[in-house]
Amino acid sequence: MIVTKRLNLIPATVELTRAALVGSAALGQQLSATVPASWPPEFLDRAAFEYTIARLVEGAEQAGWWLHFAILRENEQRVLIGSAGYKGPPSSDGVVEAGYGIVSEYRRRGLATEVLLGLVAHAFESSAVRKVAGETLPELIASVGVMEKAGFSFVGNGLEAGTIRFELTRADYEKRSQAAAKNLK
Repeated sequence: MIVTKRLNLIPATVELTRAALVGSAALGQQLSATVPASWPPEFLDRAAFEYTIARLVEGAEQAGWWLHFAILRENEQRVLIGSAGYKGPPSSDGVVEAGYGIVSEYRRRGLATEVLLGLVAHAFESSAVRKVAGETLPELIASVGVMEKAGFSFVGNGLEAGTIRFELTRADYEKRSQAAAKNLK
């Protein structure tokens, strides 16, 4: 599990993902969390859950490199506010791609940025990761802003048609982390 200031990012398991396919009540019970009526966020659909299950059954090395359920810890309550994760384990050249989605009523609170920063920190805990990438549609201005706030740099067109790509290298991440640590002193 990835823990941030306000969130728990719970890695998908086959059981959790099957519960998501059954419906919000089953998923909420498995996560011990309230599931808002707006669940799931855009771009997370049945096909994505089925794909996640297929990857997870491939082997233990897949665990933690796919879907995560984003749980907000608020006033002793737990609320499922979105999803996040990676598009698989690091590639042979050390790149992982991160993604995230927040349900509508929890947007504009800095949660997507917190989710992405949690994913980045977790990814760089693996020595195999040299770079974290993210892709979005250019018209999704909020998503572009999240990546920029997290320190990602625009690098051009994305791998998927119509998308743009942002990246954060390990070196840039470590520089930002060192600067932040100095500011705390």
